[in-house]
Amino acid sequence: MSTSANLHPADQLAFDKAMVTQPVWNRFNTAAEALELPENVLLHAGPAFAAVDDITLPILNSACVAAVYEGLARDFDQAEAMIRASEILLKPAQDHDVVTPLAAVVSASMPLHTVYDAWRGTQRIFTPINGGSRPAMRLGLRSEAVLAHIRWLNTRFLDVLEKGLAEGMALVPLAALGLAGGDDCHGRTPVAGAALAAEITDRTAERLTDEDALEFLHSSPSLFLNLWMAATKIMMKLAEGIEGSSFITAAGGNGREVGIQVSGLPGQWFTTPASPPRGSFDVDLPGTRALGAIGDSAVVEAFGLGAMAIELSPEQKKAQGAYLPDNAKVRTSGLSVGAHPYFRDLEIRLGSTARGAVSAGAGPVISLGILDREGTAGRLGGGIYDMPVAPFADAMEALDA
Repeated sequence: MSTSANLHPADQLAFDKAMVTQPVWNRFNTAAEALELPENVLLHAGPAFAAVDDITLPILNSACVAAVYEGLARDFDQAEAMIRASEILLKPAQDHDVVTPLAAVVSASMPLHTVYDAWRGTQRIFTPINGGSRPAMRLGLRSEAVLAHIRWLNTRFLDVLEKGLAEGMALVPLAALGLAGGDDCHGRTPVAGAALAAEITDRTAERLTDEDALEFLHSSPSLFLNLWMAATKIMMKLAEGIEGSSFITAAGGNGREVGIQVSGLPGQWFTTPASPPRGSFDVDLPGTRALGAIGDSAVVEAFGLGAMAIELSPEQKKAQGAYLPDNAKVRTSGLSVGAHPYFRDLEIRLGSTARGAVSAGAGPVISLGILDREGTAGRLGGGIYDMPVAPFADAMEALDA
């Protein structure tokens, strides 16, 4: 695993620990089972909100859906009242070893993909089932359609996934296959998604008869994204706790703030206000409707893929290349740390450090969906979020202290 000659020893150690990991999806667990998450706690992307009134509308909407799903409230209005009264609490998912996309919220009884490190067996990360292109919770809408889809995902579709999981599925080989075929493992995942669907189908002992679930399986390439977020996060998690290391171990946004964590200061968020991604809208709404950067999928770019590996994905570059900063290519090599054995043939470097970001004067570029800040139109489009250097500089100041 080659690394930069001038890499700080603590950062190199963190990188090496992250790379010697084999993320495998092997089961489903609920957050109540695995994490003893209280039923009145809901998990959201990015850092914590400073106050209840700061909760962005898309996350509030998803939290209301999750509260009704969980049986905490009889309807969305009662759920909102309970959230505003702090009877239902919202907390950062990554602080509980969970990653969740965009505005999706995780509750205690939701079945979550469990991804563990097969080489050491000491760490697990959890993520919800991706909602695909149907009324998905990640879009931040308060609707009966979203609630119905969550219930369907977590019963009928869960049954299909469990039947096809068999002894477990290594995720890095699927990512490598996707990258070789034009995925970026974030904004674009159809190759890895098709391979995942094929594996699930091939491993199923008896013929699958739920045609609706099968259609969803084969038409939802983003199913792989949630799993890859968890795989990325487990590699980062295993690099935590190295004194003096600025290796990035968490990254995400809640629509109001974006933040990171570093290896040497586990559990401590360093944040900055979240501006919206730069991109194009698929709907006829003014630019002022764009929510600030949101989602735990930023872990993928902090790991060095997604928009940081956009040169491997011609389709993604065609769609979003115009929104990349002028120095994006230089920044990719400046922030990354070293090579992973599975990805070496692709000539990409992975990992990122706060030291590298401060030296470059900027953080990673991140491919993100753009959500409606008013919580009524869902996804407005897609674009690129150019993460400022401020949280990385704050992390370095705290490490030096």
